Amino acid sequence: MVKRHVITAFAAFGVVALALSGCTATVEGRAVSIYEDPFRVAGLPTTDGPSGPRPGVTDSTLTAIGGTGDDPDRLALDAVADIQTYWQGEYPKDFTGAFAPVAKLYSWDATSAQVSQFCHESTTHVANAAYCRPDNSIGWDRGVLLPSMQRDFGTMAIVMALAHEYGHAVQTMAHLVDAKTPTIVKEQQADCFAGAFIRHVAEGDSRHFTINTSNGLNSVLAATVAIRDTDPQNPESVHGSAFERVSAVQIGFTDGPKGCAAIDMRNVERRRQGLPQSYGDDPDHGELPITKDSLTELGKAMESIMPIANEPTFDYLGARLGCSDAADTVPVTYCPATNTIGADVPALAARGATDTGAATGFPMHVGGDYNAYVVFVSRYALAVQHDSRQPLTGAKTGLRAACLSGVITAALGDPARSVVNGDIALSPGDLDKAVSGLLTDGLAASDVAGNTVPSGFSRVDAFRAGVLGNAQICRSRYS
Repeated sequence: MVKRHVITAFAAFGVVALALSGCTATVEGRAVSIYEDPFRVAGLPTTDGPSGPRPGVTDSTLTAIGGTGDDPDRLALDAVADIQTYWQGEYPKDFTGAFAPVAKLYSWDATSAQVSQFCHESTTHVANAAYCRPDNSIGWDRGVLLPSMQRDFGTMAIVMALAHEYGHAVQTMAHLVDAKTPTIVKEQQADCFAGAFIRHVAEGDSRHFTINTSNGLNSVLAATVAIRDTDPQNPESVHGSAFERVSAVQIGFTDGPKGCAAIDMRNVERRRQGLPQSYGDDPDHGELPITKDSLTELGKAMESIMPIANEPTFDYLGARLGCSDAADTVPVTYCPATNTIGADVPALAARGATDTGAATGFPMHVGGDYNAYVVFVSRYALAVQHDSRQPLTGAKTGLRAACLSGVITAALGDPARSVVNGDIALSPGDLDKAVSGLLTDGLAASDVAGNTVPSGFSRVDAFRAGVLGNAQICRSRYS
């Protein structure tokens, strides 16, 4: 977050509701929203079983040029086989023409001195996976990339990465993109297609792999967050922020390939409306120290953005309120009995600390101020629900809190807001910090007892609905 005077660049601001799934199912003649049951994940049951390779299944017969047949290669080849099987069945439903598998697969070891090439480039020190349009091939590094992804996020992160690369093959085959298509559109579509395939796995239809919709899906999304653009001003930022990447995956998981085909630059720009796109000359890159003063300004902003008849009292002496009708949810607690929000400022500051130290692998967590500020916002969202006489315990309460927090978060990016109504504003990267926290512990999507749904996907989806929508969407989704 930043003080308002350092804000320099935003996407054009507009109050709109967009890019939200309106999926329904029919039960006994009645249209039922996929969000009616908060313990389902985009219509699927929340599961906590295994995630990864199915035991006892014969490996694929696919081969990769340069491959050695070791464990990373076997995982990659099994993943590609299942992805191709999925698209053989799905492609004719959504696109014209016939599906054809990629022409070649390549494997290399980025640590090896042996000379090899992929897409007419040397693979030496190339710890990556990619799709090569000129020869319609997919390649991966088995020496560094795949083992690192498996170690940090689990086997399904490898499957997700290859589903993303295969998404590039599908968009090329379907003529959804050409040389003039912005890279961000290509990447968002590929993320989305990967999300569609992961749903296929979650539905139990993948031969070699399975994934549960709680920790398994959370880990796949965490891998997506880790491989994100961290600075929108960097010309190399072409994959999208964590918020954008997770949004694309969720569109695919919820709406399928047709939803992915609808992603174009106009769609991307609409989702960026009102959100900061530059750090400008801010030397702190959007990091605002968490203090009583900054929380006071945030309190003013929330009261202005989402005013209620009975505004809560803010107590900055601690979060252990001993409330008669709520639990202490340190570092911030909302007590309905006294209509008080209690904040443990040092504990909040610790939660909002930036990541430090040398990383030995992928970043497992996006640290920073808004990881803490969004929890403070979510407790105000509980006060909003209390004012509306809505239930304050239960899964839907927590998801409403996350959704309303998203609404407030987006409004903090409005450059037209007066400093009088809170000298604080959203900065690039804040949404990524919120998403990371929602995946990690979900405190910003919890009720007054501190309980939340086990699916990080659902918690992030609720927050995303608020960012891209409005308070009415939160109420109707989670009523």
